[in-house]
Amino acid sequence: MANIFNTLFMVKVRGKDSIIGKTVRIRRPETFRIGRNSIVDDFTYISCQVRIGRYTHVGAGAHFIGGKKAKITIGDFCNIAPGCNIAAGQNDYSGGGLVGPAIPKGYGGEPILEPVEIGDHCLLGFNVSVLAGVKLPEGVAVGAYSLLKPMAYKPWTVYAGVPAREVGTRNGVMIKQQAMKLMKDVESGKL
Repeated sequence: MANIFNTLFMVKVRGKDSIIGKTVRIRRPETFRIGRNSIVDDFTYISCQVRIGRYTHVGAGAHFIGGKKAKITIGDFCNIAPGCNIAAGQNDYSGGGLVGPAIPKGYGGEPILEPVEIGDHCLLGFNVSVLAGVKLPEGVAVGAYSLLKPMAYKPWTVYAGVPAREVGTRNGVMIKQQAMKLMKDVESGKL
């Protein structure tokens, strides 16, 4: 049996100056991609295909789950706070079969797989849970302990609650200007 926990050398794409904590667990490192200057903190667990953009931070103890075929995409300049749970796959609990990854093929129900997409400049507060099929447009911010289910979300809007509901807006123009300034300084060699 292979040790699935010492496989950072197998990460498919790793951007310049990216950091992956020593205790991060990536079940399928060959499907994991992380962009330039991004960080995945310790005690994070990843069991599905994940693509993380540039200048993005994933806090300690996050969980990205869904299995072999599930996909999670996180854009540039995002912050995923500690303890967030993002599920791109889940079991069908309606009685179509036995449940869980330890059940042999043919005995379980069909999994529900829907990609999760988190756009550029999105922020997820402490312990936010994201269900399969959620698509967050650019600039969405979500308050701590919120639950995101599939629905229409507006760009540059703040959501909070269980389930999450709209509670405010963000200044997308100023945030994008700062991102452009940062990228320009990187390209010119100032950073």
